[in-house]
Amino acid sequence: MSAAMPSDRPPRDQDALSTTSEDSDLSNEEGWEDVEPEEEETQPVVGLFSEKVYPDVNSMLQEAKDKHGFDLRGIRKAFDLDFLGTIKLVNYVRSQVKDGNMTPDVSSKEKFDDDAFLKPVLADDALLYSLDDIEEEDSTAAGTTEAERQVIELQEELERLQNQFTEYRIAVQKSLEEQLSKDDDMPSNGPSAKAKTQIEEADSDYFVSYSYNAIHESMLKDTIRTDSYRDFIYDNKHLFKDKVVLDVGCGTGILSMFCAKAGAKKVISVDNSNIIDRAKEIIYTNGFGDVITCIRGKIEEVTLPVPQVDIIVSEWMGYCLLFEAMFDSVIYARDRYLAPGGLMVPSHATLRIAPFADADLISSHISFWDNVYGFKMGSMRTKIHDEALVRSVQPAAIPGTSDVFLELPLHSITVDELSFLKDFQVTLNEDIDVLDGFAIWFDIFFMPSRDSVVPKDAVPSDMQKKGFVAFTTGPYGQETHWQQGVLLIDRENKKAVALKKGQTITGKVGYQKKEEGSRSLDITIEWDAQTGEKGTQQWALQ
Repeated sequence: MSAAMPSDRPPRDQDALSTTSEDSDLSNEEGWEDVEPEEEETQPVVGLFSEKVYPDVNSMLQEAKDKHGFDLRGIRKAFDLDFLGTIKLVNYVRSQVKDGNMTPDVSSKEKFDDDAFLKPVLADDALLYSLDDIEEEDSTAAGTTEAERQVIELQEELERLQNQFTEYRIAVQKSLEEQLSKDDDMPSNGPSAKAKTQIEEADSDYFVSYSYNAIHESMLKDTIRTDSYRDFIYDNKHLFKDKVVLDVGCGTGILSMFCAKAGAKKVISVDNSNIIDRAKEIIYTNGFGDVITCIRGKIEEVTLPVPQVDIIVSEWMGYCLLFEAMFDSVIYARDRYLAPGGLMVPSHATLRIAPFADADLISSHISFWDNVYGFKMGSMRTKIHDEALVRSVQPAAIPGTSDVFLELPLHSITVDELSFLKDFQVTLNEDIDVLDGFAIWFDIFFMPSRDSVVPKDAVPSDMQKKGFVAFTTGPYGQETHWQQGVLLIDRENKKAVALKKGQTITGKVGYQKKEEGSRSLDITIEWDAQTGEKGTQQWALQ
């Protein structure tokens, strides 16, 4: 159900190159004039939403877009602003921010089409002298077609939403870890009452995070995800006709409405977030109020209006599949409410691991801190290898085969089986100078019967050719909001060993919740390439 940690994530941990402006707050730094200038001289610019000073107008505008959702170039294009119109817009925004309004209303040109805004709000405003840079940026894109521009804008919008989602998710999980770190009285036989309370508070924050529009927008715009559910439901209307369906974690109600439109007699939509109120409005607006019943609360705590259901549908998947631990709730719903012979949608999932080698990511995420605007920031690398990243991995960064290390038949798997240590074996299909880490992703299958079997090495594209609905979140398919988990090997005190094509890497992958009731996840990998390249390491996904 994740949508860029967040993120992050950003995704969860935006590549360092994309956050250079954020890490370089020069507004209160002395010695700016001592920094060696770039080959192309640029003029520092004060931010639109803070007093932070940026090295150039482009970095300032990018952060304004990423952090505040304010796209100066986009607004300029939408209203076809000329030079003076852009000056008015800049001064209007600065005046609004100065008055404490961090979300200026730019819904229409009339809001700032006043000659009074020709007067600079900020003395010697370098942004007003840098509008030519905006012109140059716009003209660069002028050669693209309208379709290409739309694709670029949609990609930027998706990335922004993923980043916002990740920020919400990280805040929730960090809150849990900070609270638990204060509790030093944990007994060996389980968490203390205080720790349980802290977990409950963080769990509440988790559901609050799903109240934000950006999360749902990001997920709904993930067409691989949403189209798969829609296609399975609409292509199998005979399975849903006159059936009672339970939607666990219904969000905006999109899956519930798919089921209702496919002919379900009754759909029960459950969510413990405030989004349930929006879902009710959406459902009634679309004429499904007599079929779909919305219930606010945890599935473990609510009382359904029926003793059992024929079908359970849910989009429960998190980063690396099991982050968020929402699947635990789906299993509870299955064991408590699914009728004998009932159907789980989706029905199967598999987890895959593959070797990872990407010098560019190591440079942008790790080596970056060795020289930031001419300054050494090596301390920022402390524990940098301890966190699992969520990234969009290019196929070129996967130098070997992948292996399924866990199969999840949704009709029978138990919660206990979600904590595990499983074997894996992959083979390199090219020479690499160093094994940078491992990549993890998952595949999802929608089978029409609880008796259907999915082969261990099943590939979604092959299953699709056979007429089944399936999708991958791996690097060889179209990108989804889940992207891939990247686990970088800590090389600080470990020698890199070159590996050859044909070499086999064996090992074990382990998943474990950080604490009982926690939604965070610890991932452990043991690996051995039989050439001196071996080790054991743990990463946190939070």
